[in-house]
Amino acid sequence: MGKVISSHSVSVDGYITGRGPGAGRGLGDGTALFDWYFDGDTPSGVFDGFRLSAASAPLFDALADRVGAVVAGRHTYDDSDGFGGGSPHPTAPLFVLSHRPVPGISDRQTLVTTGVDDAIAAARAAAGTRDVGLMGGGVLAAALRAGLVDEIVLHQVPVLLGGGRPFFQDLPEHVRLRLVETIAAPGVTHLHYTVER
Repeated sequence: MGKVISSHSVSVDGYITGRGPGAGRGLGDGTALFDWYFDGDTPSGVFDGFRLSAASAPLFDALADRVGAVVAGRHTYDDSDGFGGGSPHPTAPLFVLSHRPVPGISDRQTLVTTGVDDAIAAARAAAGTRDVGLMGGGVLAAALRAGLVDEIVLHQVPVLLGGGRPFFQDLPEHVRLRLVETIAAPGVTHLHYTVER
């Protein structure tokens, strides 16, 4: 069985979007969070069109290669305009966690309304021996509360957004992390943690 991982671009002040995110508006004024995806000279081996730095590409592609299914929260789904009916990952199926109906969900996407445990269980079944990737602060917080997260990778971008959607939402207790790798790259610092249990 694979691991449950979260890998997100985040501002230094902890936001994963800027102000005014939403359907048709994407990340609002937080697009700087993803400049490092396109500012490099090394094409990604997994994502067409991504041009990463030579320092970022190996880590980014290694993480992407591990993912066999993705669980995204409703805000992430809406902010991304439903991922165009597909998935944020080129080969992994998408499971959308929402407590309300999702209009326009495609047959390449699975809606889960019964909680994070069920969403991750369905994603694990689809992923087989590969990992389940989590997208969105609400999904991550719920999965941390349930004790389901194995690794967190922060792609920390050197910007203070001053507002938007925070990545780390309310947790009932401290969550201890162990830093296993740090990679400084142009426009981003990659911080790879394991979750201590």
